[in-house]
Amino acid sequence: MTLLANAFSLQMVDLTKGTSVDFVPVTKEEVAQSGFQSVIGHQDTANVLTSLLGVEVPMNRVSVRITPEDTLYVAQVTGGRLPEGATTLPEGMSFAFIKATIRQ
Repeated sequence: MTLLANAFSLQMVDLTKGTSVDFVPVTKEEVAQSGFQSVIGHQDTANVLTSLLGVEVPMNRVSVRITPEDTLYVAQVTGGRLPEGATTLPEGMSFAFIKATIRQ
């Protein structure tokens, strides 16, 4: 499964096993073309990502557990917090797109 999240949490992996996580920067184009399922937990973030990626990114606040077969893209906002009601990135803010994969 390919997922798009706005954060990475230790709750996403099975901590009863030894787990390594690889984080690799990727382009927004790779993310947009990945066929991801959104697990974006905030509406404003989903709105801005829809505008930025050019594909629908619905808000979908769910708990996620990833396995070695999954790909998790993380859209990490930098430069502050998105203002309430944002649909585009304010000046001085950006998203870093990171591909997270796990090994157990």
